[in-house]
Amino acid sequence: MAVLVVQHQKTCPPGRVGVWLTEAGVELDVRHPYAGDVLPHDLAGHDGLLVLGGQMGFADDEVAPWLPTTRGLIRTAAKGSLPTLGICLGHQLAASALGGTVGRNPRGRTLGMFSVLGSEGLSTDPVLDAADAAPVVQWNDDIVTELPSRATALATNEHGDLLLARLAPTVWGVQGHPEADHTIVSDWASKDADTHELADVDVPAVLAEIEGAGPAVEAAWRPVAAAFAALLQR
Repeated sequence: MAVLVVQHQKTCPPGRVGVWLTEAGVELDVRHPYAGDVLPHDLAGHDGLLVLGGQMGFADDEVAPWLPTTRGLIRTAAKGSLPTLGICLGHQLAASALGGTVGRNPRGRTLGMFSVLGSEGLSTDPVLDAADAAPVVQWNDDIVTELPSRATALATNEHGDLLLARLAPTVWGVQGHPEADHTIVSDWASKDADTHELADVDVPAVLAEIEGAGPAVEAAWRPVAAAFAALLQR
């Protein structure tokens, strides 16, 4: 089983999700287009697609010129019924590629630990059901404001923002960052240290909460990765 992984920047690696997928027998073909790796124009030789997060916006094609190719890969995967998972920016790219709408969150940046507040459909979802009531890190400015046609909203967070969705029959989106552990988020906090978004944030407290939530994140999200891996086998 091989999954194409689109990593948009050095500080947003596959993290825990990559570890869980590897342990489930999935081979990760991680491409780093920001460092010069070329993305394929189809998914030949791959059983699925994982699109990670990144600091750029979902439509920042001039900043990240590989984004149009990424959106094309998402559409190709959806048409070919290949399992696809988008995380944060990846979720937004998938939603927009399939006909949805993404915009700035009117409440501003969503930052810290949040909870998965599942809708009725989450309990029967074949991939994300184990994440119901799970903690997850969020570190985003944009949100999906309108789902693609025939997509299903599966969960929100405490603010009512869309958090989980089935964007197409074989495409899932997670606005949060189950892959991001304390070390990864510490890098984000360091990078954003002088920005106005963190001016009123108790960063040490947020990082402590993230570290403390590690076991609960592991317990909830590892089964999600296992379920995704099981779809690849089919």
